[in-house]
Amino acid sequence: MSEISNCPVCDMDNTYTDGVMFICPDCGHEWTKSDEESAQDDVSRDSNGAELKDGDAVTVIKDLKVKGSSMVIKRGTKVKSIRLTDVPEEVDCKIDGSSIVLKTCFLKK
Repeated sequence: MSEISNCPVCDMDNTYTDGVMFICPDCGHEWTKSDEESAQDDVSRDSNGAELKDGDAVTVIKDLKVKGSSMVIKRGTKVKSIRLTDVPEEVDCKIDGSSIVLKTCFLKK
């Protein structure tokens, strides 16, 4: 049997499923699995799944070629003071004085 998560509104574990809908009898909230997944997608995470925040220091895990430039960001490069963007899969940072947007799948905290 699959485990049903707690209610996202009241955090009670007394939830049940009715077809494709999850229902909380305590507060009356109803949601679907896609609602649950979209709520979790708003968080920026690194390649290991750790949550990223503004000002974090991260390390590049793969050599990256910078589009439109001959610059290559080497594996192991430490990036300080990242800034989160509106897109959860991207962060803004400065490397060697250049402002660059990096994908979070190539970073680790």
